[in-house]
Amino acid sequence: MLFTKDNINPKEYSPLALAYIGDSVYDLFIRTKILSKGNRHVTDMHRDAVSFVKAHSQAISAYALEVELTEDELRVLKWGRNAKSTPPKNADVTDYRMATGFETLVGYLYIDGQDERLSYLLEKAYEAVNKN
Repeated sequence: MLFTKDNINPKEYSPLALAYIGDSVYDLFIRTKILSKGNRHVTDMHRDAVSFVKAHSQAISAYALEVELTEDELRVLKWGRNAKSTPPKNADVTDYRMATGFETLVGYLYIDGQDERLSYLLEKAYEAVNKN
């Protein structure tokens, strides 16, 4: 557990609030993975990080993870995917919605303290994007 999340119930938050924290958790995971490959120019590391955290890559992760998810996790992913939000002009709507579902799931697992499960799924997500 990175931070104390006592008295925070993920079921009491909207999917977009969970996606908000999930985006940060995933970004930290990706940046840590990139940093672990050795010291490089920050610009290069940033470019690599963006390639993993953009909506298209997160959508790839979400699709790849669907077969790994429990019924409850799939429900959370779909809850986030179907949340009412406005995609940025430069993002494909389908990718953006799946990315929001992915971030919602990450945020939910993080807040719920399911660190082992979260780590497992983040590694699988990383592998899925790395293959493309």
